[in-house]
Amino acid sequence: MTHPDSALAARDGLPPEARRIAMLSLAIGVGMASLDTAIANTALPAIAEQLHTTPAASVWIVNIYQLAMVATLLPFAALGEVIGYRRVSIFGLALFTAASLACALAWSLPSLVVARLFQGVGGAAIMGVNTAMLRTIFPARLHGQGFGLNSLVVAVAFAVGPTAASLILAVTTWEWLFAINVPLGVAAVVLARRALPHNPRASHKIDATTALLNVFAFGLLILTIGDAAHLESWQRLLPELIAAAVCFALLLRRQAGHAAPMLPVDLFKRPLFALSSLTAICTFATQGLAFVSLPFYFEHTLGRSPVETGFLMTPWAVLVAVMAPIAGKLSDRYSPGALGGIGLALLSSGMVSLLLLPDQPSVFDIGWRMAWCGIGFGFFQAPNLKAIMGSAPPSRAGGASGVVATSRLIGQAVGAALVAYCFTLSATRGTTYALMLGAAFAAVASVASFSRLVVRQQD
Repeated sequence: MTHPDSALAARDGLPPEARRIAMLSLAIGVGMASLDTAIANTALPAIAEQLHTTPAASVWIVNIYQLAMVATLLPFAALGEVIGYRRVSIFGLALFTAASLACALAWSLPSLVVARLFQGVGGAAIMGVNTAMLRTIFPARLHGQGFGLNSLVVAVAFAVGPTAASLILAVTTWEWLFAINVPLGVAAVVLARRALPHNPRASHKIDATTALLNVFAFGLLILTIGDAAHLESWQRLLPELIAAAVCFALLLRRQAGHAAPMLPVDLFKRPLFALSSLTAICTFATQGLAFVSLPFYFEHTLGRSPVETGFLMTPWAVLVAVMAPIAGKLSDRYSPGALGGIGLALLSSGMVSLLLLPDQPSVFDIGWRMAWCGIGFGFFQAPNLKAIMGSAPPSRAGGASGVVATSRLIGQAVGAALVAYCFTLSATRGTTYALMLGAAFAAVASVASFSRLVVRQQD
């Protein structure tokens, strides 16, 4: 039974001091989970060399983390509705911290991959209920501000990840990339136990078979997307795709009639929720297309060094960080559909401007275009979060929170896979094709966002 004060906190948000402590705990957790994808990418060559493994095999250090996160996000989100978001969040922080220590102590590639698997599961628990926790921490009138702060944390982590990893590798070994999470994780757990509020719990139970089907369905989907990006043969891709489709069919059949399905098809019947999720997937696909393809253009076509490339990519992330809290506050007063539509129109035009770069662009030529894209992306994120969470009833906040993180990861995976396809079409024009697709995805996302102005939220 939930304590009356806890239930009140879940409805009306926390007092300012407790809110700051709770937000700090969430920020550390989300920051660590977001950072660990970027830093692992940067460190792969060093890790592969020290563990005496091949570059191709070392890719599993990244792939297993992403696969574990996507496969377990929705089960943890559903579990949060039943046992409380607070418990799931604290469990995720503790598991992520312990797995980070295991990563730092890994002595071989298999041991590191297993540790990264558990780290991904911990990250899924953190991210799966993160947005729902924000809804309990901030009062309704400040939800946009809370989502803006969350977007700021993700943007900063994304921006500083590669640079931080490079600095750490310059002075010490790769193990410290993971060891640095341990004191941060311990602090986050202590703060979470002190300040995270309880929430009213759902009366239904978690079905283990449904959770297992969800894990296999999304795990196989991400595996298929990843293998397609690495140009595996159809003899391998087709069985993976069929297996994923079968698992999704069994999942939908198993959860049919459930009051709170783990794969939240009930929420997708709400036009505002479905359009907001589509907006997120298309927008993060645009981000994936840009961030995976542009480094090839900067280094191979323009002859920039990896360090210079990092700086050229920075304006996008910095402007996202600047715009996120501003857009969050605006979404407390104005329609998320309009704010997101405007931002995504800016993003699409920014992608087009990158297509129109001169043959020998200056740093300024590239910088203002990247900044323009960052402004558009930052203008979308917090309002879209508010739209997704606001279109779901309070009792289904966990499912909605899981969709937020799942949409982001699927969009990024689709973007990365499409970049690989673009480069198979043309090694020299691959970035051009990727930017064209990115502009198209952003335009579709803008239309979807504006469409929310003319649909009514279903009760």
